[in-house]
Amino acid sequence: MANDACIKTSAPGSLMLLGEHAVLHGHKALVGAISRRMTVKLKPSDDDSVRIVSALGQYKAPLNDLVDHPSLGFVLQAIRQQFPFIPTGFELSIDSDFSADIGFGSSAAVTVATHAALLRWITGKPPAPEKLFKQAVETVRSVQGRGSGADVAASVFGGMVGYEIPPTFQPVGLSIPLTAVYCGYKTPTPEVIRRVEQLRSADPEKYRKIDAEIDAGVADAIGCLKRRDFPAFGKILNRHQQLMDQMGVNTPELAEIVSALQASPDVFGAKISGSGLGDCAIGAGYADLAGLDYPVYHLEITPAGCRYHE
Repeated sequence: MANDACIKTSAPGSLMLLGEHAVLHGHKALVGAISRRMTVKLKPSDDDSVRIVSALGQYKAPLNDLVDHPSLGFVLQAIRQQFPFIPTGFELSIDSDFSADIGFGSSAAVTVATHAALLRWITGKPPAPEKLFKQAVETVRSVQGRGSGADVAASVFGGMVGYEIPPTFQPVGLSIPLTAVYCGYKTPTPEVIRRVEQLRSADPEKYRKIDAEIDAGVADAIGCLKRRDFPAFGKILNRHQQLMDQMGVNTPELAEIVSALQASPDVFGAKISGSGLGDCAIGAGYADLAGLDYPVYHLEITPAGCRYHE
């Protein structure tokens, strides 16, 4: 049942820790929700228009005729999915603790927070996490064509999550410090996936072996984290960096960043985070990296997934 009160939700961003690309082929991945959040406020209105206020742009259109916007595709697709059940127009205000230009899972976070607000408004109660995950994954895949859903799982459930397709979730009840370093540019994820799939088609046996090692490594990493064996976890991160290099998604900038992270005395291990060919690398632990000429972010894995704020 709809109500006229302002509804506020938030969802954390995320970082892929292990399993990039292999997760798309049914193998395990490990993803973590980070201590940066996306917040959505929904206020019902008396007319039939949708108004969106965000750092990515201002938007207004009739609820039954939403025109596309280059920076608001995930939000608009979420609204389209819920359109048959939405009672009136509304205003949506979006605030973020992090830039959408950095690979902290902003698309998944805003999608989850938007669906959470809409479903809370439509039904009068927060949706079950599994329903929220399903709706958000449908949106992400509609917009970008393909996606594992791992980042969505982190934004919904919080913490560290072992994940594989079809969706299974293995929570890891542990928070660890992370250093994320942005290399200054990123290649869109769908484009990186296409490049890797072309390489995979040319040498399927090579990638089958990489996938198998990644799958086993994720299982080992989850065991290491549960035992709090951080040096062993770090070794797995370092090995998976080598595997991502073999996949063809490393760059000179990312290689420089990973080397600096791995050389830091307070970092257990480091690797590319996400699809690669740009964006971020991460290290397990806090590193100063004062001499590195890239933006450095000190983050934590947060246990808080999607939240509903009264």
